[in-house]
This record gives sequence, structure tokens and C-alpha cells, in this order.
Amino acid sequence: MVLPAETEERVKRRALAACQDNLRRVLEVTRKIPQMAEHFARGDKEAARQLFSEIKKGEEEVIKARQLVSKELAEIGAILISREDFLRFTNLTSEIADFSEGIAFYLVEIMEHNWNVPADVRNDLQKLADSVLDAVLKLRETMMVLSYGSTKTLEKAKDVEIAERVVDEHYRALAIKVLSSKMDLPALLLMRDVLQLLENSADKAEDAADAARLLSFIM
Repeated sequence: MVLPAETEERVKRRALAACQDNLRRVLEVTRKIPQMAEHFARGDKEAARQLFSEIKKGEEEVIKARQLVSKELAEIGAILISREDFLRFTNLTSEIADFSEGIAFYLVEIMEHNWNVPADVRNDLQKLADSVLDAVLKLRETMMVLSYGSTKTLEKAKDVEIAERVVDEHYRALAIKVLSSKMDLPALLLMRDVLQLLENSADKAEDAADAARLLSFIM
């Protein structure tokens, strides 16, 4: 059965709204990572524990939102040929929330064990976390203009790429600094994991921006 054009447009908007809601929740979690880095730099264990609890709760909300996207797309069914592209975008962005939970967990563990991390590493970690948040914010801007056409979306997606390169620069410099430091081995290994998860978050934001590019051609 051939459906009217307006029906297809309506389901596209439904799918887009579901993806945007999921991204909003991902961003809420990601915003807390620079805050966690700040607590880590100050050595504020109690604030870090509380924030970790909030991040875990936020990640659970992202999981629920991702499930709603899947349900929405299943209900839409064959009406929307590009539904796999919407699902791919949501899966990519949801991973950022997963990484955020891992980052917070490792930082809290370092604090709980009183492992020493040099002040300059702590301060640079704050800069790295801020740059990751900037990449995700740029991704949100990309999704906000998706319905305005491919040209505008491509421009905003380019900003995500630029932000990811900034993250990459911070990550590489800090990774070398961590390996060159004299911190306890457990702390060094966990810090390497933290840095990798932060870089992975920016990579996923860039991948999601690529997925948004594809979506812009069918909106």
C-alpha cells in the first residue's frame, strides 16, 4: 500500500523527536563529567560519590530512552525505510552515556583508594573533559538543524569534527603526561582507561554526526 507523502513526513518527525530526546538525556549525563573532573581535582570524595550516583541514574534514563526509540521505530515499521539510520544514531549517542558512567566509576575508585595523581594531570583532565562536552554540544546543534536540510546539517557536523580533533590533541598530550608520571601503577592504569573513555566519547560524537549527515538527506 502506497501511503500519502504527509504520512511519511509525520513518521520521520516522530523518529527524529525520539532521537533528539535520547540525545538530550545523553547530554545531561555528559554535562556531569566536567563536574566529576572538578571534584576529582579538588579531592572532594563526597561530592564525587553523589555525582556518580546521579550519572548512574542518568545512564539508566538513557537506556530507557533508547528502548523507546526502538519501540517507536518498530511501530513505524516499513513506512520508514531509513529507520535503521535513526537507530544507528541513537545507539552511537547512547554509548557516550555508557562511557560517562565508566569515567565516573574509575575516578571515584582512584579517590576511594587515595591513590596519588599529580595536580597537573588532574587539571589537564578537566580540560579534556570540557573539550569532550563541547563535542557533544556540537552534536546536539547538528541534530537541532537536521530538519532544516542537508546543507545546514553538514555545516554543523563539521563543527563536531573540529571539536573531536581538539579532544584528540588534549588526549594525546595527557596520555604521554600520565605515562611519564610517577603515580602508583593502579592509578596510572585507571587514568589511562579514563582518558581512553573520554576520547571514545568524542569519537562516538563524530560517528553520530556522520549518521546525522545521512539522516539529513532523507528528512
